[in-house]
Amino acid sequence: MGKFRYVVEQTSALLHHFKRLAVRWKRGLELHNAFLSLASSLICWRRLRKTGS
Repeated sequence: MGKFRYVVEQTSALLHHFKRLAVRWKRGLELHNAFLSLASSLICWRRLRKTGS
C-alpha cells in the first residue's frame, strides 16, 4: 500500500504544477475536464519517456 500511495500523491502534486488546473479561469466543467485529461496524458508520457531510455 505504501508504494501505491506514493504514486497517487506524486501524481496529484504534479497536476498542481499546471497553472490552468491550479487556477480555474473558466467555470466550465467540460473545459476543466479537458485540461485535466491533457495534463494526465502529459504526465504519463513524460514518465514513459523517462523509463524508455
